[in-house]
Amino acid sequence: MKSFWLLLMAAFLAFAPATVVAAQDAEPSAQTADDDDDDDDDDDGATVAAMVPTAAELTIPPGSELMPASALNGDQIGLPPASLSSQIVTPLVLGAPDSEFAVSHTDIYLRANQAYRWDIASEGSLEYKFHAPGFFRNVWMNQIVIADLEVHMAGPPAWLEYDATGVITVQFQTTRPGRYDWYVEGLDEDQGMRGTITIVP
Repeated sequence: MKSFWLLLMAAFLAFAPATVVAAQDAEPSAQTADDDDDDDDDDDGATVAAMVPTAAELTIPPGSELMPASALNGDQIGLPPASLSSQIVTPLVLGAPDSEFAVSHTDIYLRANQAYRWDIASEGSLEYKFHAPGFFRNVWMNQIVIADLEVHMAGPPAWLEYDATGVITVQFQTTRPGRYDWYVEGLDEDQGMRGTITIVP
């Protein structure tokens, strides 16, 4: 009886490599062909990406800043449903031609375990050093893109620095709920270029 099972297993293994070779020789799918054109990590082939609303467009309960981020719910506050493709965070603009300390919006809400692309831009005449240390340390950083040039890292950036106007795109995957501060270094309290990034379940 034992030899029968050994023969059956040997016959199965004899045909297994042919099956693998046949699968490998099959014509690649359209998705694979698209992936060969570009870097797998940059989601350039994505057709439609959900736009994450600003905090002003969400339904944030009063006093939620005193609650842990894990007590909030992405569906209830109005975040887009979770998806396998990257979602687009509403761009954050630092400065403006007529106001060096202007900020487009200050508070950002994201969903845990979701991939995102976020444009952080400088439109003012100052040198801006954008810091978000807790946030950068608590997400999986995919890449940073500056003028179609990609920076891939094995760890978080210390900060993003703008010596001139322009856009830096940060691509990342959130991991767990939490609330993190972002700020522009070297400014007085009344100049107020700061805010929060809240990751909710």
